[in-house]
Amino acid sequence: MTKPKVMLGMSGGVDSSVAAAILVEQGFDVRGVTLQVWEQEDDLVAVSKRWQERGCCKVGLARYVAKRLAIPHEVIDTRTSFQAGVIDDFLAGYLAGTTPNPCVRCNERVKIRSLYQIAEERGADFVATGHYARIVQEGSSYNLCRAHDVRKDQSYFLYRINPTWLPRLLFPLGSMQKSEVWARAEALGLPTDELKESQEICFVAQGDYRSFIESEVPTSKRPGDFTDTAGNVLGRHEGIAYYTPGQRRGLGIAMGQRLYVQKVVAETQTVVLGPEEDLFDSRCSVADLNLFDPAFLSEPRQADVKVRYATPAAPATLVPNHEGTMTVQFRVPQRALSPGQSAVFYDGDRVLGGGIIQST
Repeated sequence: MTKPKVMLGMSGGVDSSVAAAILVEQGFDVRGVTLQVWEQEDDLVAVSKRWQERGCCKVGLARYVAKRLAIPHEVIDTRTSFQAGVIDDFLAGYLAGTTPNPCVRCNERVKIRSLYQIAEERGADFVATGHYARIVQEGSSYNLCRAHDVRKDQSYFLYRINPTWLPRLLFPLGSMQKSEVWARAEALGLPTDELKESQEICFVAQGDYRSFIESEVPTSKRPGDFTDTAGNVLGRHEGIAYYTPGQRRGLGIAMGQRLYVQKVVAETQTVVLGPEEDLFDSRCSVADLNLFDPAFLSEPRQADVKVRYATPAAPATLVPNHEGTMTVQFRVPQRALSPGQSAVFYDGDRVLGGGIIQST
């Protein structure tokens, strides 16, 4: 009997490596693919580095795991699409005064999309990654759902994938706890003492996105005014690209009370400051929608809405607008709703879709 063929994205990290081992055990014909999205890894230099310092995609570890599992492995250069679809979008967002989420765009435009296209070209049956999420079949329909390990769940980053791809997606870690994954990684011989969890944007060193923006776009240093909500000038800032709603540190403003970024106004190059209590909003407008259920656009609906990865989902009413956007009305005001971030809609564990926050 022919084994079903699966194209597995292998970053060289713990999660995708364990996903590879599980798929092999389950009887799949696994083909490992490392998508090179950032800097070229120099094998001569890399051997002297700890694994965690060898770039965002650790090709050497991916090769090691593939060899250990006796599966084929290849590296495919996707730097051009990553630059256009993720990095350029990231820079343009901050320059326009919004707060983009590059991980969401990467899954939509590069990682899942590239793997799916490769699967189509190679005649593979499935695409798999090490994401913590689940695909649940109900009759003839397939749903994207939260992972069982709620602390590691990554469904928020996957809501923009094409709904037609769901029947061919596999997430082997979706029903596992992270502790189980670490144990499996040790059994594979991975250097778990060196491999750390990725907490930051993969192409931004030390998590300093402001330095990255300045190095990539020196003209982003365009000073403007800090104002209060009444329009009174409080001081000068370095450029709107370096500020995001809810930010308190790095403002350089002493006013006798703690001030937070309320909003960024690109048209006037203004950053509006105010007290923390002014950060809370009960509604926001969401556009650029990706919905797994088109019926959303016909009438208001109740859902839980997650407005950033690290924030719990909150109950809300979704009200469709004629222009194909959605107004999200929260039962309880939410802190620092940020244009550019994603609002993802849930019904229990099931992802209903989502979109990009436009305004509050």
